[in-house]
Amino acid sequence: MPLLEVSNLHSYYGNIHALKGISLTVEQGEIVSLIGGNGAGKSTTLRTICGLLKPRQGLVRLDGEDLAAYRAHQIVRKGVAMVPEGRGIFSRLTVAENLDLGAYSRDRRDSVHQDLDRVFSLFPRLQERSHQVAGTLSGGEQQMLAIGRALMAHPRLLLMDEPSMGLAPILVESIFDTIRGINREGTTILLVEQNALMALSVAARGYVLQTGTIVLQDTAKNLRDNEMVRKAYLGES
Repeated sequence: MPLLEVSNLHSYYGNIHALKGISLTVEQGEIVSLIGGNGAGKSTTLRTICGLLKPRQGLVRLDGEDLAAYRAHQIVRKGVAMVPEGRGIFSRLTVAENLDLGAYSRDRRDSVHQDLDRVFSLFPRLQERSHQVAGTLSGGEQQMLAIGRALMAHPRLLLMDEPSMGLAPILVESIFDTIRGINREGTTILLVEQNALMALSVAARGYVLQTGTIVLQDTAKNLRDNEMVRKAYLGES
């Protein structure tokens, strides 16, 4: 049974039909990437999975359980955390306060310090700046904080929306190394990323979205070798 199963998902913004029958799966321990152009429906897919947007049709199942009846904060408690596009940190709070808020849904507070140690081991810079106001961090540090805050929820499934957006190339490499590390430690990841080459370099499988529809799915290697993908998303002529 997949950890995440999305079946025939239709989501709308008002009268705009944003997702038109999306179906995908993510197996336990996988990294799966969603790639596509602006407006393809990648972020909408993540927002629907985590309950921020309710679908008009279709199912989202986590470990076989239908999530339709749950609100976003309840889905966090079920084990789904999201790193939103644009980071979404609380800019007036400190780094430590942001991380603590990431653990708000935890019932067992005695284990929170273990995840805090994990975050600081992944991002030593955050430990150095734990008392610094988050809005004064650099862009790369804010992305580290957004990822760290999501990990504080101790998720089974981590949704990541454009983690490389706005970062210098050297920081992009660092963030994707961290994504690999998080996955090696056992966290399943569904990754939305405009940088298709980087996304497919860390993923086992991928889906290609165009105007709310999945037009291609395959292993990451096969997608990297696919002529349409290479021309449309990898910048090759």
